[in-house]
Amino acid sequence: MKLHLKKHWRIWLLTLFVLASTVAIFAPMGDADDPEAEQLDEQSLAMQYTNLQFGLELSGGTQVRAPLVGMTAEGLEFEPAEESDIERTIQDELGVSSADVRADAERGTVELFTDSHVGNVTQDDFAAALAEAGHETNPRMGVTGETRDGVEDVLQTRLDETGLSGGQATQVAAPGQQFMLVEVPGANRSEVIQLIGERGQVEVVALHPDPEEDGEYRYEVLLDDEDFTPGAAGQDEQGRYYVPVNVHPDAAEEFQRYMQDHGFAEDGGTFCDYDMNMSVDENVAEMENDRCLMTVLDGEVVFAARINPNLAQSFQSGNWVENPTYRSMTGSLEEARTLEIHMREGALRTTLDIDNRGTSFFLQPSLAAQFKPLSLLTGAIAVGAVAFMVFLRYRKPEVSGPMLLTAGAEVYILLGFAAAVGLPLDLSHIAGFIAVIGTGIDDLVIIADEIMQQGEVRTSRVFESRFRKAFWVIGAAAATTIIAMSPLAILSLGDLRGFAIVTIVGVLIGVLITRPAYGDILRILVLEDGGK
Repeated sequence: MKLHLKKHWRIWLLTLFVLASTVAIFAPMGDADDPEAEQLDEQSLAMQYTNLQFGLELSGGTQVRAPLVGMTAEGLEFEPAEESDIERTIQDELGVSSADVRADAERGTVELFTDSHVGNVTQDDFAAALAEAGHETNPRMGVTGETRDGVEDVLQTRLDETGLSGGQATQVAAPGQQFMLVEVPGANRSEVIQLIGERGQVEVVALHPDPEEDGEYRYEVLLDDEDFTPGAAGQDEQGRYYVPVNVHPDAAEEFQRYMQDHGFAEDGGTFCDYDMNMSVDENVAEMENDRCLMTVLDGEVVFAARINPNLAQSFQSGNWVENPTYRSMTGSLEEARTLEIHMREGALRTTLDIDNRGTSFFLQPSLAAQFKPLSLLTGAIAVGAVAFMVFLRYRKPEVSGPMLLTAGAEVYILLGFAAAVGLPLDLSHIAGFIAVIGTGIDDLVIIADEIMQQGEVRTSRVFESRFRKAFWVIGAAAATTIIAMSPLAILSLGDLRGFAIVTIVGVLIGVLITRPAYGDILRILVLEDGGK
């Protein structure tokens, strides 16, 4: 029988979504000629034939769970103009850097990004420093929700920028404490710790003779990571790797003025003999009128070089501000890309306390690979059991067959959704798929029973009445499921969140696409005239 587009649009809509899911799952994505993809790990090989991504439990990898380092004083009242004074007082009292203190007048909070677990600062020390700043309060352990959200965003961006497929950074709740959970399929522990363990505080520093102290050197921070934007890592004509640094216009003029005032704009450039294997003090002890421009990452000098004659001339003439750019050189392309990521995505406001209060584990890819066929077998058993029970109930292939095909299409569309949004599939998601199979068949049974168990269906009007009645029951059940699962999907509850998300999306696909399509299919099969 012909399927008229207008009359049977629900079936055509189901067909359209099945085709779209096929494209999402199997269509090639990305650049196959990308030179960075010369070596494929197991995760990449698994994705050669599909665009499905697998999480830690199905592909192996590393999971790190740790709280953020810091303490917070809340409920304070002060003006925005007082923020810098409060921060400076706490820095002086506790001997910490400017990056370790943050006062926020709008939220009435002061955060200290160190604590007794990673340093020598206790809650009492912090309270005493706050008292010196004019605020008597008892700080708590932990950081604010804004800081956690910012750390989560930066970590996720780092994972995305490095091309680690399926890497996720999320917040998880525990009694009295919040944790950051980082899962990276296909990566070992050292790779993950190196990526997420560094704070990523990047500064541009000038090292030069101190004009006020004869024989002494000045270490002056000129730019922080809010004052510049890096370009893409590249390679120059001599084969050296570098990251171009574009200084923002509002900071460029002051930067150029400093270069002019402290000898960096002299004819012929400057001289810099800096040994990266030595500390700053050790280098200074051997310097004679050196002037170096350095890139400092988390307090460690990662780049130090002289000012070449061309750059010095542009400083001297004042033309540099028209195109405020220079290059930070590195020893390898990998180092250049790592530096680019830290400079591009900004610094973590605070670090994860992995060593003292965190946990981590590495799952061997060979072990994780065993879960894939077992998950497939579990799904096949579930489908087989459902198919057997459906056939026993109706004894009519024309009813049970379309029912199973419709339920299968629902799961297939859900897989397409996972591929389209890049959802890394884990065991919790597989459990959600199995739950969707059960609820889907249950709803289709309700439709079939309502239509076929109340006497013969002779007209389209009778069919519509019975189908509408069944659909109200299904809609109410779907709404109940979505409401019940919503807290699990919103709250940071680990694997339960993945299960809830898959279940909710599966229910929505069923109510909006597959259940109406099954109704049209059943109409064609039940009514002799095809539903006229």
